Amino acid sequence: MSDTAQGTIREFEYKAEMKQLLNLIVHSLYTHPEIFLRELISNASDALSKARFSQLTGQASEGDGELKISITVDKESRSFVIEDNGIGMSEEELIANLGTVAKSGTLGFMEALRQQQKEKEIDANLIGQFGVGFYSVFMVTDEVVVETRSEGHDACRWTSSGGGSYTIEKIDRKERGTRISFTLKEDAAEFAEEYRLEGIIRKYSNFVDFPVYLDGKKANSVAALWQKSKNELKDDEVNEFYKFISVDYQDPLDYLHVSVEGVVSFKALLFIPQEAPMDMLYQQGALENHGPQLYVKKVLIQNECKDLLPEYLRFISGVVDTEDLSLNVSREVVQSSPVMMKIRQILTSKLLGWFETMAGEQPEKFRRFYKAFGPIIKIGLNTDFTNREKLIDLLRFESTLTDEENYVTLKDYVGRMGDEQKEIYYLSGESRKELLNHPNLEYFRKKGIEVLLLTDPVDVFVIPSINEYDKKPLKSIEKADIDFSKDETGEKESVSKEMVAPLLHVFRETLGDKVEDVAESHRLVSSPVTLVSGKDAMDSQVERMMKMMNKDGSAPVSKKILEINPSHPIIRNLASRCMVDDKDPILRSSIVQLYESALFLEGGLESPVDFVSRMNELIEAATRTT
Repeated sequence: MSDTAQGTIREFEYKAEMKQLLNLIVHSLYTHPEIFLRELISNASDALSKARFSQLTGQASEGDGELKISITVDKESRSFVIEDNGIGMSEEELIANLGTVAKSGTLGFMEALRQQQKEKEIDANLIGQFGVGFYSVFMVTDEVVVETRSEGHDACRWTSSGGGSYTIEKIDRKERGTRISFTLKEDAAEFAEEYRLEGIIRKYSNFVDFPVYLDGKKANSVAALWQKSKNELKDDEVNEFYKFISVDYQDPLDYLHVSVEGVVSFKALLFIPQEAPMDMLYQQGALENHGPQLYVKKVLIQNECKDLLPEYLRFISGVVDTEDLSLNVSREVVQSSPVMMKIRQILTSKLLGWFETMAGEQPEKFRRFYKAFGPIIKIGLNTDFTNREKLIDLLRFESTLTDEENYVTLKDYVGRMGDEQKEIYYLSGESRKELLNHPNLEYFRKKGIEVLLLTDPVDVFVIPSINEYDKKPLKSIEKADIDFSKDETGEKESVSKEMVAPLLHVFRETLGDKVEDVAESHRLVSSPVTLVSGKDAMDSQVERMMKMMNKDGSAPVSKKILEINPSHPIIRNLASRCMVDDKDPILRSSIVQLYESALFLEGGLESPVDFVSRMNELIEAATRTT
């Protein structure tokens, strides 16, 4: 100990594990030294919050001036000062807060640090775990001086070089609050640049609930809009806030303000973008690391917090702010926190309810939303079983009874089904135009039966998993097990059964193992043939998608059933030729040509050269005059 004009300087030893921790930090273990400023501002904000609470509850005097954080830097000398007029600390609090690790588990924390050091990737959020955020300052300096006074206590100066000890002495300080000063290391000189500090403040602390002044100028210019009531929000400021946090040049399509108090308390301001990037729509894992920003007491904790929402909702951007988590919470704690799980549950329910309300009250806005994000929403059907029914009600489809880009719900579809219809029918393909011209649709259009048109690539993977809606099975009209026989009218001229049987035999003999079977069709109206899938086979669109997903372009292909239309003139003509000569080359070539024409419509024709060549031969034979 030694005496000075200010009083007695007392030296204290750090505990053993604290020395090890400081050694790790001092030796630049972290790859994100800018975190020090976030931690210092966070601590100052917390002190100001406590001072405001004490003032509001009459436990402390009002003090002088506004509650604020001030930062002063000098580029030449590399001096750095941050001070606040918050609650301050007594000598006992200095020892408790800065002389020891506030929470247990530090050895486990250090082990995590060592492991990350081996992997050469240090998580910046670990710096705040276990109450050691203040010590991140040793990443940028060799010695720190903390001068502080709390109301009713003597002022003290705490000094440490991050080694094995620290000192405390009484000082003459009139004002309440804390002043932290140090000289930046040479390799940390960037943090004496105003522009660099402005960027860090905007990134991490722009929404702290107190003004942050940098060399006399206010540096956190954007208000914490989510803390306002919904009625206080103005569209212009909300739009600008969205652009700021999302780095989007467009206004959001819509936003949702959430304020929850109860088992957990939080506020949120969430946004739907105008458009979804293509990689977000169809690239596997594109949403894995997306999510709203997580704030604790208006301090940024995670920029992309995926744990706030299920993957299929992570196109939503915005801010979620809670006071039910520790300010220095780590990513690992966030992932396993019951508080986060409850927030996620509430937000998911709020968002799905918001979408449903939008659909009912703002149908045009919902149509734009669904067009942009419908493919992502559908992913939730196979992942979020808790909200599966809500997601099914959100589904929208084009159909044979809607105009292009207009949608029908499953509820709408069932509501206008005829009494005879017991199933919900759909057809999948690449485009509406292609589907409307598909032979398998002919019977349904003739009978006025609505068919859902699935053109979204995601549909073929998620829609079959619904199985049924309102006790009505969903069935692809490409399936061979749909019973059309009871609807036969007998109005059209058709090949007799005596002629159909031998013709089917020749079809099977000619096509061999190219098809599973050849059968008489009851679904065709104006086309001679069509390909359908067996009861348990994949739809043609599913097979096409799987082929596209495989790098080598290969995929298992199930054999189809070829259905022939006995009432079509071509089939009647072939039946007549078959009765005369079942070995007729024109008959056999025509059968192959009909099969490949059906393949062509399915997008599965692999040899167009042979197809065209055979077509030319048939035209030549048909136009021969002798």
